Amino acid sequence: MKRAATLGELKKSGYKVQSVKDELRANLICKLNAKETLFPGIIGYEKTVIPAIVNAILAKHDLILLGLRGQAKSRIVRALPGLLDEYIPVVAGSEINDNPFRPVSKHAVDLFNELGDEMPIEWLHRDQRYGEKLATPDVTIADLIGDIDPIKAAAKRLHYSHEGAIHFGIIPRCNRGIFAINELPDLQPRIQVGLFNILEEKDIQIRGFNIRIPMDIMLLFTANPEDYTNRGNIITPLKDRIDSQILTHYPRSLEEAITITEQEASVARTGKDVLVPFFFKEIVEQIAFEARKSEFVDQKSGVSARLTIAAMENLVSNAERRAIMVGDKLIVPRICDLPHALPGMTGKIELVFEGEQEGSVKVSKALVGKAVRETFKKYFPDPLRKRPGRPQGGEGARGHSEDGEYTKITQWFEAGNKVDVSDDMSIDEYFRELDKVKGLRDLTKKHMPSLEDRYELPSVMEFVLDGLHQNSKIAKDEVDHITSYKDMVGSIFSGPGRGFEED
Repeated sequence: MKRAATLGELKKSGYKVQSVKDELRANLICKLNAKETLFPGIIGYEKTVIPAIVNAILAKHDLILLGLRGQAKSRIVRALPGLLDEYIPVVAGSEINDNPFRPVSKHAVDLFNELGDEMPIEWLHRDQRYGEKLATPDVTIADLIGDIDPIKAAAKRLHYSHEGAIHFGIIPRCNRGIFAINELPDLQPRIQVGLFNILEEKDIQIRGFNIRIPMDIMLLFTANPEDYTNRGNIITPLKDRIDSQILTHYPRSLEEAITITEQEASVARTGKDVLVPFFFKEIVEQIAFEARKSEFVDQKSGVSARLTIAAMENLVSNAERRAIMVGDKLIVPRICDLPHALPGMTGKIELVFEGEQEGSVKVSKALVGKAVRETFKKYFPDPLRKRPGRPQGGEGARGHSEDGEYTKITQWFEAGNKVDVSDDMSIDEYFRELDKVKGLRDLTKKHMPSLEDRYELPSVMEFVLDGLHQNSKIAKDEVDHITSYKDMVGSIFSGPGRGFEED
């Protein structure tokens, strides 16, 4: 379809200009009626955040998304332009996307006075109607609103009081669109004051000029609640002018968290297939859940979803490195690969004083251990559950499980045997070393009978050993990326046991 090229053609076409908030509202209603997904890729907010955003748009509100790091605030904000019309008409050459029917800038008004219905128009795509600024302490009113441009004044030989000497900031350049400010509390209070008029009176004022330019714009903000005390705050009059405050949150279930990581993590590898057993996905997500309730982690800062994404990518990358070195055909993570996930974790958790005393590596290892322990209980009997009527002390009371399923395994270690595995073993070496443990293969297959792949079974067998270690049934040492599983009592005399625990 041919689009109008002049104001006269636009009038003849019967085109009606809507305000940006009416436009968003109308398109949202169409999507709701058509049962379309409003925000593809946003997981876990279907019953909480998304309904609140829908309500704000229907009410034609400016809004702020308030939440801790890694809660998809920026992604939501950047998805909102998808609710705009694909194209809208603007006055050709206008810096502030003038409405052809109601021009407000000097350029557009002069053009209309000169050409009337022959005034040229152009069509602006929705992607060009979105602007974003990260709030930093050095942001100025000139950046956001505008100021006198001495170069423009000199080039056009204009007096500084001439309207043509105005340089528009990023907000008026997003007129008839959406503008977002990320990390709003970082904006200096005196700059926040400059947003009052846009939010309430819907216009801008530029110093030195006795003009008020009306703006048709939707303003979005994001903020981390902790920033209010760490780096700055949102001044009260500005908070009062933001119509809707919407609280975001972390995934509330392990399944949602797994889906997010599967969507975001880059785990596909060229040349070899990747198999990540489901229990590994649960362990990685459980790390974040444990961190979000840990007394060593600063809960006011939050634990971003980026932690699990980076941890999963590092885990798969170490498995890929091994597969390349030893010639394995399939990339499958192992429990002994988990220490290689630490670089993706240690920089993403803020520690309280007690955590700093222990160190980020020790705290991260403890979180991994707790995640393994919690995941282990989903697939295998609890090793700490005592048999009814079993004596709590004396001979034979070494904490065997209720049904004695782990007896063969623990007795094999009690006899002085041990298992040494490393992250550079071929699959055959790895399996042979683990299969030395009496009863380990049978117990693994009993509780996870669907294991058929020769690559997956040994990973689960090591998972069983690590689960027993995390429940204090056997000892584990890690030295130079060699993991040794051995008897708990013997390890008391030969070296350190489980080390730092967070309990």
